Amino acid sequence: MTAATAKPNLRNQQRADVVSDIVIEKPDGCQLICKIANLSRTGVMLSCDQDTVSQLTPSLKVPAPGSLTVVKARFSVPVVATQPVSIVASGNIVHLRRMARDEFQLGIQFSDFEDNGFDYVDTYVRKLLAAFPQT
Repeated sequence: MTAATAKPNLRNQQRADVVSDIVIEKPDGCQLICKIANLSRTGVMLSCDQDTVSQLTPSLKVPAPGSLTVVKARFSVPVVATQPVSIVASGNIVHLRRMARDEFQLGIQFSDFEDNGFDYVDTYVRKLLAAFPQT
């Protein structure tokens, strides 16, 4: 029997489970809608169907480190319970995993935020992690 090995955390930040829509914009302007699975200060994990993933990564493989796929992510976070703010962040697709026949997880590492986007994400993630401490 082989012992299970723990997969390394590909992000240096704790992840908070979030369920929300996110719009991913490709460099050609094409926009695709996915669901956020989890969010950290440095990236986001998406849940997408095969058609959406194949539009973002046609070979259904993560791009090699020297040729990363750059995308723009647009999503909202509730800074105040009644007032969500829009976040626009550029990032690179760095992870792809098939979860089921038509369900994939796609990881995006943020590279740049517009305006105060990083501060809003940081505040939101800290709030979620404080409310539901991870073990």
